[in-house]
Parts: sequence; structure tokens; C-alpha cells
Amino acid sequence: MGIDPTDSENENSIVQYAIEDKPPLGEAIPLGLQHLGAMFLSTVALPLVIAGAIGLDGAQTTYVVQMALLVAGLATLVQVYSVGPVGARLPVVMGTSAIFVAPLISIGTSFGVAAVFGAVIVAAPVEIVIGYFYDDLRQLFPPLVTSIVVMLVGLTLIPVAIDYAAGGPGAESYGAFVNIGLALLVFVVAIGLNQFFEGFLSVASVLVAVVVGYVAAIPLGLLDLSGVGSAGLISLPSPLEFGVSFEPTAILIVAFAYLITSIETIGDIEGTTGVVDRQPSNEEMEGGLLADGVMSMVAGVFGAFPNTSFSQNVGLIGFTGVASRFVVGICGVFLVLLGFFPKVAAVISAMPDPVLGGAAIVLFGMIFSIGLRIFADRVVSSQRNLTIVAVSVVLGVGVEVRPDAVSAFPEEVQVLLGSGLLVGGLTAVVLNAVLPGGRVSTEPAAASESATTE
Repeated sequence: MGIDPTDSENENSIVQYAIEDKPPLGEAIPLGLQHLGAMFLSTVALPLVIAGAIGLDGAQTTYVVQMALLVAGLATLVQVYSVGPVGARLPVVMGTSAIFVAPLISIGTSFGVAAVFGAVIVAAPVEIVIGYFYDDLRQLFPPLVTSIVVMLVGLTLIPVAIDYAAGGPGAESYGAFVNIGLALLVFVVAIGLNQFFEGFLSVASVLVAVVVGYVAAIPLGLLDLSGVGSAGLISLPSPLEFGVSFEPTAILIVAFAYLITSIETIGDIEGTTGVVDRQPSNEEMEGGLLADGVMSMVAGVFGAFPNTSFSQNVGLIGFTGVASRFVVGICGVFLVLLGFFPKVAAVISAMPDPVLGGAAIVLFGMIFSIGLRIFADRVVSSQRNLTIVAVSVVLGVGVEVRPDAVSAFPEEVQVLLGSGLLVGGLTAVVLNAVLPGGRVSTEPAAASESATTE
């Protein structure tokens, strides 16, 4: 069914299919696959980065990628169709959040893998609680603070991207020309497709670039598919596969990350309903945030990392005019199916580090630029606001790249102070609250243009 002109939700002429419309399967399946293409790389790249940084072996990394796909699919279906009050019943695509990458790497290297999943599970109710108080919370995070946090997400991940582009942390061939060249190929293809093409090639430019890099790695001897043969055809999730432990410092760091990602989700939900020219209802907003928290807790139980709404898919909805949740539900079904096949996850996990690094440079750099755009579009460049940006970014990036600066503190405190996102984000929140001349914004804290932080 197309647009019903009598439906107020469809007054916007850009909309080809409204939220409750169901395109014919012949259209809906390709449109669902387009959503899959737009979010697929971020869904698998971020777990690969975290898994590599915290020392998981090949089989463990394959399992993490498998669970990332499965949980993303389940979370998407929950958002689309809801389970009781959990879920927005909107076309919201879910996947692993970039906000958690740097904090989880820090926790994993300091406390071990079990502490990562313990923190993910225990801190998830923070976002569930936020779901019931989002109106009040939104006022605490004006665009100034949100833009700083988004910029810090990108900036603190830059060293990770460069490490992988050079061959991977600790690799014997680190910095070799072959690694840099392969990463550069991925980078150039991604930028070229994004800037000089339209439609699917532009939307899925990074994904296509990774495929090109993956194939190019074969004659260079950089692709090892030995793990694919040993991976099973079908595998079911295994609860608490990596164990679980509870470190107060780790929980505090992840709780703050949940606070930030909830603001992003608010913006994504508003961006989604904005396509059909309306504001989200309280039930939709609360359900969306509840789904973020509940499904992130489920992710932790089954060995995946926290999930959040994917902003690039909000942009895709606006670009295509297809706001049908039925289409997004098809994307969720495909993700679930992929999550049951370890061989698929093993092929993804075999991605050479330079290929992942070339893609990460683009992805993480775009996160920073989106934060910059939020500031440019929605924040007054006053001396006060520029001071808050300067101090927050310098402190956040400073402790991230020079963690030894806080080595005199106890180990638990070092982990807190070594998180650039936590230090920079809290600095922005505090300075915005105490410096005179500030004005609390009642606009969505995450840009309505859908800031991509995943």
C-alpha cells in the first residue's frame, strides 16, 4: 500500500511509504537489504575493534561478531514490533554503538573480558530509567554538550583506527607499506563512492570499499581464512560465554556511556518521526529507550556489546522516503538469520586489520565531523561556549592519549580518569552548568539531523 492522502502522517510529499504501510515483498525485500547494507559495516567493525583490542582469539572474535548480528536483529525487531512497553514500534535499526568502543577497550585491558560484560549488563538499567525521564534529562544536555561528546567519541577512537590501518596493535608488520597501501585503498574507494555516486553506492560506500579491500588482500597474502573451515554451519547463543565479573569502576564508566547513548537515541527517534512530519509520542520515545536498555542487557548476557539506534539508517529513511517499519523489520530478520551462521561471522572476522583500519578512519572521522556540525548549526560561538569546547576536548583527548599523566592515582581511579569520553563529557556537563551566560536548550540534545555515533 502506498500513501493515503487522507492520512495526516503522510502529508509530507517526500514520504513514499508511511510508518504503517507495507510495500509489496518485491519492493520491501530489496529496501530491507538496503538498510542492512547501510548499517552492516558498523555492526561488525566495532565488535572487531573491541575484540582485537581486549585480546580475544579468533574463535572468540567470531562468536562476538555472530552475537552482534543476532542481537542487532532481535533489537531491531523489538523496536519495530515491540514486546509489551519495550520498543518504539517505529522503523528504528539497531546495532553496536560506537560510544562504548573506547570505554570497553579501557575496561577490558584493565579488568579483563568478564568485567566488560558485567558492566554492560549491570549498567543497562540506567538507560531504562532514562526512558521514563527523558523530558527532564534532555534539558541537561543542550546541543553544546552533545556536540562535545560526539566529537570526543570520534577523537578518542582515532588512535585505534590508525593502529589498525598500520597493521594492527603489536603486529610485526606494523607500519609496513603493504598495510598502509591497503588501508589507503579502502579509504579512497569509500570517499570516492560517497562523493561521486548516488543511491546505494553512496549510502553503502564504506561497505563496498571493505569488500574491495578484502578481495585485494588475497594476492597480498594478508587474508587468513583458516578459521572459516573450523567454524560450524549453525550455532546457538551461549549465555555468559565469557563469564562475568562486576567492577564498580567499570560499571560507572559504562553507566555514563549509556547516559550519552540515550541522548543519541532520542535524536534518532525524533529524526525518524520527523520524516513523516510529526513528533514522537511519549509511548514511542519511552519504548525506544527501554528497548535500547533491555536489548543491551540481553547483548551483555550473550556476549555482544551494547546496542543503540543507527543514525545512518534514519538518514536513509529520509533520503528514500520509505518510513515503513515493515521494511526495517525485514532488515532485522536478515540480521537474525546471519547471526545463526558462524561461518558468516568467521569470514567477517578474518577481515585484515588494514582493511578494517581504512574503514575505521572514515567512520570515526565522520563521527567527529557530525559533532562539529551539531556545534556549527545549533550552538552560538560565544567566548563561553568556545571555552567549554576547548577545555573539554583538551582534557578528554589528553587523558586518552597520555594515560600515564594520572598514574599517581589508584588503579581504579586511573581507569576512570583515563576515559576521555568520561572526563571530557563530564567536564562539558559541569562547565555548562556552572559558567554564567548559559541557556538551557529544550531542543533534542542529539541533532535532529541524526548524529551518527555508531
